[in-house]
Amino acid sequence: MFGADGGELPSSLSAGRVGIRLIRRRDARALEALLRDNREWLTPWEATHPGGAGPVPGTVSLKPSIKRMLEQHREGRGVPFVITYDGMVVGQLSASDISRGALWSASIGYWIDGGHAGRNITPTAVALAVDYLFATVGLHRVEMCIRPENAASLRIPEKLGFRYEGRRLRYIHIDGAWRDHDSFAVTREEVRGSMLSRLDEPA
Repeated sequence: MFGADGGELPSSLSAGRVGIRLIRRRDARALEALLRDNREWLTPWEATHPGGAGPVPGTVSLKPSIKRMLEQHREGRGVPFVITYDGMVVGQLSASDISRGALWSASIGYWIDGGHAGRNITPTAVALAVDYLFATVGLHRVEMCIRPENAASLRIPEKLGFRYEGRRLRYIHIDGAWRDHDSFAVTREEVRGSMLSRLDEPA
C-alpha cells in the first residue's frame, strides 16, 4: 500500500503501547462493535446529514465506507488509519481533504472508544499521524476542527501545541444541527523535532 506521495506507507507507526496503521477491510467488524458499544459516548460529536438521512453508525457494515477510504488513499486524497492500543483496535483517525497545488494541507479527525479515553492514546495517535504527514507525505499544514463544547478533545491541540485559528460558525452538521467549531492548525516550520516529542509522556 502506498502513501499519498507515492512513498510506501509503513505497516504501522507506534510509540509505546499506541499505534496507528492503515485501515483494512477486515477491521470493519471491530470498528462496528466499537461504534455500537459507544453510542452514548460518540453521538454528541458525530457528523449527521442535514436532511436526516443516513444509518446509525454501527448498525450497517463499514466495508463499503472502508473501501471508499482506501480508494481515496490510493488517489492521494486521504490517509485512513485505525488507532491501536496493545495491538487492539480502539478507534479511528483519518487525514482527509489532502490538498496539493499551492496548499499542501490536510484535516485530521478521530474518535476513540470511551473506555480508552483519558490515557493519552489519542494525542499520541495524532502526533504519530502529523509526523507521518509532514515527514513522509510532505505536507506543509495540518488542521483539526473541534466543537467548543468538547472539552476532552480540545485538550489534544493544547497538548500538541496547535495554533488556535478561530471559530467557524455553524460549520458542520453534528448530532442533528449545524455546530460551531474551533479551528487549530500547525505547519511543518512550527515543529522542531517531532510532534511526538511535544508529549511529556506518550501512552
